[in-house]
Amino acid sequence: MAGNIRLEIVTPSTDVVNEDAQIVMAPGSLGEFGVLTGHTPFMTSLKVGDIRYVDSNGTERHVFVSGGFAEALPDKVTVLAESAERRRNIDLERAQTALTRAEKRLAEGSNTLDVIRAKAALARAMMRVQMASKKGA
Repeated sequence: MAGNIRLEIVTPSTDVVNEDAQIVMAPGSLGEFGVLTGHTPFMTSLKVGDIRYVDSNGTERHVFVSGGFAEALPDKVTVLAESAERRRNIDLERAQTALTRAEKRLAEGSNTLDVIRAKAALARAMMRVQMASKKGA
């Protein structure tokens, strides 16, 4: 079995994850990608989505990210995100309220900037609701 790879997910305000993982799967802007130890180095932007990883004990974990950047090295994956939270920490009620608010803003969008912001907020809220509605870590 291959060794573990270090996963760090950080935001401007906190370290969300800093632990070893067997595999990391992330929502790259050009499609989902996976990283195992020994991976060829690369850097990519991320879209709103679910970073999945299997921790060193074999448990699948999930982290919501609102986009950002990922750097993969042979022994480490670093994710820099504007916001990120573990699935177990997502407040479902708050996420559903944000979803309703985004849908309302999108329906009444008066200019292009409002529509762009509303679509981005809608995508974030939908992913958070979807993730929070599932059981697990």
